[in-house]
Amino acid sequence: MGQQVLKRYKESVKEYMTDAVTNLQKYLSLQTVSAQNKAIPETVAYVVKLIEDINGETIVLDDLGGNPVIYGHFAAGENGDSTKTLLFYNHYDVQPPEPLEEWNTDPFEPTIIDGKLFARGASDNKGDLMARLTAIKLLQNQDGGLPCNVKFLIEGEEEIGSPNLGPYLEKYQELFQADACIWEFGGKDEKERISMVAGIKGMAYLELTCVGADIDMHSSVGAYVDNAGWRLVQALATMRNEQNDILVEGFYDGIIEPTEEEKKVVSELPFNEEAIIDLYGLKRPLITKAKGIDPRTAMVFHPTMTICGLDSGYTGEGAKTVLPKIAKAKLDCRLVPGQDPNHILQSVKKHLEKHGFNDIEVQMINGQKAYRSNYNHPFIDHVLESAKEVYQNDVILSPNAAGTGPMYIFGEHLKLPIVSTGVGWVGSKAHAPNESIRIKDFEDGIVHMAYMLNGFSSALETKVESSEVNN
Repeated sequence: MGQQVLKRYKESVKEYMTDAVTNLQKYLSLQTVSAQNKAIPETVAYVVKLIEDINGETIVLDDLGGNPVIYGHFAAGENGDSTKTLLFYNHYDVQPPEPLEEWNTDPFEPTIIDGKLFARGASDNKGDLMARLTAIKLLQNQDGGLPCNVKFLIEGEEEIGSPNLGPYLEKYQELFQADACIWEFGGKDEKERISMVAGIKGMAYLELTCVGADIDMHSSVGAYVDNAGWRLVQALATMRNEQNDILVEGFYDGIIEPTEEEKKVVSELPFNEEAIIDLYGLKRPLITKAKGIDPRTAMVFHPTMTICGLDSGYTGEGAKTVLPKIAKAKLDCRLVPGQDPNHILQSVKKHLEKHGFNDIEVQMINGQKAYRSNYNHPFIDHVLESAKEVYQNDVILSPNAAGTGPMYIFGEHLKLPIVSTGVGWVGSKAHAPNESIRIKDFEDGIVHMAYMLNGFSSALETKVESSEVNN
């Protein structure tokens, strides 16, 4: 695409950094916790203002329920290609900040320390949206303006499973039609290489509830009264064994086995076991070690069942001798292509009934299918190659991420290639206390998006038939 163009972008971006960081800090100060339904209207208004302030068009879609979906549109400049359109997917909601006592700064008072910006949502996902909007502003001020059309879909329920996004995409799919899509997240690994994914795992997020009585009781009655906490733990113990095999009958039904090419790609992904242990302060060996499984293979191709939370009885300071009336567990099952979250729900229910726990209620809080793009598509290759030039380092592409998002819905309704990249880093701590991005990564991310957009239309001239694995 030209080193002169890249050099110009790297010089020009300096002019925009002060405003970009200031606007990002204002954005991060909004406590947009979708799980608690906080700050939604003011955040929507702020995002709309960010887009309209740089001459974008917006539509706030709120007719189908849930938090509003924001549509943004920027037309190609006078020298741009108005026949080509790139779609950016982002979300304006964030995870709850708890536990607050583990933050070194206030999660909603964005603070810069040693070149890092700390705040809830810095890496997931407010920093990426600001980088992309700043890249558009930079390109608008270049000769000829934007090199193609750019659209945004910015939702406010990603952190609670995007329960209402499907109907919006189904109704408004013409509005969001594009040639390709850049997904919401990404960043650098422990060796400063940009890590990208062309797909995502699915999810069946379940809540199990065991009710043993109408009221909490004095613990002395445990001599003759069943304990909801123990009963739930016993039920959970039937679902996974000590070797970490998932024992729910039907859990693995329908899985599409990875191709040999996909296996090869994953086997070459970087993985530093010592760095992972150090990063998280792990106290026990990786569960893949005893089974002789490559952690990379497990991360990308294997489904999981994780206890995310347990709640029963008294959990405060000191002692309270109580026999709880109720116990709850939250499980997330990360799914791979071919698995269906509704089938997982029914399989868990049947498993519990078979093992004598038919009194335990199972509810699905969030269900999403996995999705995997054709990572040989020329668009994805273009995003990788442009990143190599900008960052002057290797780029790592995985067939899919270990995490989850509504990518399947995009593939189903828009049928376009999707790849994810962003401004995070290995220490970003998304979803955890002390979430951060590095200011230099933010700046480089702006340059990458501008440089990628500059060559977007020409990259699409090399067309291949796109084939997605999306079962």
